[in-house]
Amino acid sequence: MSSPAAEPKAAPSQETQTQHARPPSPPQPRLTDLEKETLAAYEGHDADIPSNEGYILDAQGELKRRQSIVLSHKASRKSIERNSSNNDVEKAGEAGSTEEDDSNMVWWDGPDDPLNPTNFKPWIKLLNICLVSALCFVTPLGSSMFAPGVPELMKEFKSSNVELAGFVVSVYVLGFAVGPLFFAPLSEIYGRLPVYHACNALFFACNIACALAPNLNFLVGFRFLAGVFGSAPLTNGGGTIADLVTQQKRGKAMSGFVVGPIFGPIIGPVAGGFLSQAKGWRWTFWVLCMLSGLFGLLSLVFMRETYAVVILQRKTIRLQVETGNKELRSKLDVGLSPQDFFLHSIIRPMKMLVKSPIVLLLALYVGVIYGYLYLLFTTFTPVFEEAYHFSSGIVGLTFLGLGFGSISAVGFFAWSTDRVFKARKEAMEAAGEATGDGAVLQPEARLTSLLPAYCLIPIGLFIYGWTAQYKVHWIVPILATVLIGMGNIAVFMCISLYLIDAFALYAASALAANTVVRSIMGAVLPLCGQKMYDTLGLGWGNSLLGFIGLALLPVPWAILKWGEFLRKKYEIKNL
Repeated sequence: MSSPAAEPKAAPSQETQTQHARPPSPPQPRLTDLEKETLAAYEGHDADIPSNEGYILDAQGELKRRQSIVLSHKASRKSIERNSSNNDVEKAGEAGSTEEDDSNMVWWDGPDDPLNPTNFKPWIKLLNICLVSALCFVTPLGSSMFAPGVPELMKEFKSSNVELAGFVVSVYVLGFAVGPLFFAPLSEIYGRLPVYHACNALFFACNIACALAPNLNFLVGFRFLAGVFGSAPLTNGGGTIADLVTQQKRGKAMSGFVVGPIFGPIIGPVAGGFLSQAKGWRWTFWVLCMLSGLFGLLSLVFMRETYAVVILQRKTIRLQVETGNKELRSKLDVGLSPQDFFLHSIIRPMKMLVKSPIVLLLALYVGVIYGYLYLLFTTFTPVFEEAYHFSSGIVGLTFLGLGFGSISAVGFFAWSTDRVFKARKEAMEAAGEATGDGAVLQPEARLTSLLPAYCLIPIGLFIYGWTAQYKVHWIVPILATVLIGMGNIAVFMCISLYLIDAFALYAASALAANTVVRSIMGAVLPLCGQKMYDTLGLGWGNSLLGFIGLALLPVPWAILKWGEFLRKKYEIKNL
């Protein structure tokens, strides 16, 4: 059910209670529940968590909200009774009422309120979006920039442990599984800005520690922590952009934001390869320190708080002090305590893994693919150095195949999925007109491109493995990785869109569950990569991965066929 407070209508300014009445502000456009759910997914939280445009509550959430109002009124009444000789009771309204009073509801002072992030000056908006996008470029850059220097690292520390060589790269991704579980609720309690500043400083410090690492264990530990703190911009960046930019213009702003996570892992190994060759592997971390330090300092100076829930809460506290009205309440306050925020962020994704077979199945499915990606990241350097005698500088260029495939997949997928989705919708509408039934497009329509996209991954693995085994010209295995890159990105995008459509109110938790599982598998699967190649060879080693991929082909087909049945049988309610 939708809460009445979820509609972002303009409430009268509280400052007029002590000054003079203003003419009512024109009503603001109201978002539909579907638009609010989509916005929440952009911002990285479920739709029952407040956002700049409101929230949607189920029955349990609405009950908790009303209980919070009652407790707030009781606290206000006790405060009034204690200070009855000094306070004007009329300023507090009816303390015992359990109903909401619009005159006590704090909202923006009209459509042009300068506190509203969508009304920030254009240069402030642009600078904030650019800084967030830059931070979201540096973090993925750190995930792979170090990879070409691993052989040199192992020589320096006199270690031949191939599992540890792979883990020192992939442990960074393990941090991506942990960080969002904490930084999402922290940003919803304290705002986005404190989380950015704290994590930027800690990411900077962890990279300094990595650059000065005296041994492998020390390096692995701080690589993990760098991944944890580096996940903050990726977790909250989409929310910052959604805060600043209206829905109509959000697509262009988001396109800049998503470029960083795509280009970072591509540029990282290319730059890291030449840097490691010229200056040594430690310099990859010094460069990360320079970049993160620069953007961190710029963020301290120019970034602004954009989370409306926190801005309005601060405004509410200020007005309570100024007016003496303790019953003033932010329009976006749903009565959640810090404990509730953490439970939503940490417990709910785990519940979805247990209660929804689709969420668990897709998490494991994407986890295997993500594990393959980082297995390649950790093995490209030894494969091309040994089979093609590439230098540590040139070997970084071998990662461009995956990168080119990823970039081309983004554009093609966006074009093809919109065409397929539109065609299916038109066909259903035509059928509905013929039968007199309304057309309802099921979320499974988002998975139409999943099967052909996924097939590219085992095909690419077979070609890459056997051409590298027989030392066919180096361009052929690299071109094979283009197919793998295309398949990876297309599968991620298909499944992300499906989870958003299928789980609507709890879309962010479904995505978080998927991220946790895939990050763990992305960190663990590469541990067996080099040993597998040493035992089976490049041909049969990659063929094994390809055969496992072929064995997973029925998964997207089964979800297309039975996904709607499973969703309805194991429907997620009142988490």
